[in-house]
Amino acid sequence: MRTYKLTAYEKNGELITEETFTAENDDLAKEKGHAMLEEKNLLEQTHRLASPAGKLLLFHS
Repeated sequence: MRTYKLTAYEKNGELITEETFTAENDDLAKEKGHAMLEEKNLLEQTHRLASPAGKLLLFHS
């Protein structure tokens, strides 16, 4: 399992959420990250999901 980091921000740069979670691979992490954002109603907020290697898997500004 690999550890991924999901963050979401307000337009003024204020941090809304910062969560870490594990997934077996990048594709599963993208699905899980998207579901977490959807659940918290944050899909339209600035957000990013980073892999352990620093690769951006999800990004919205």
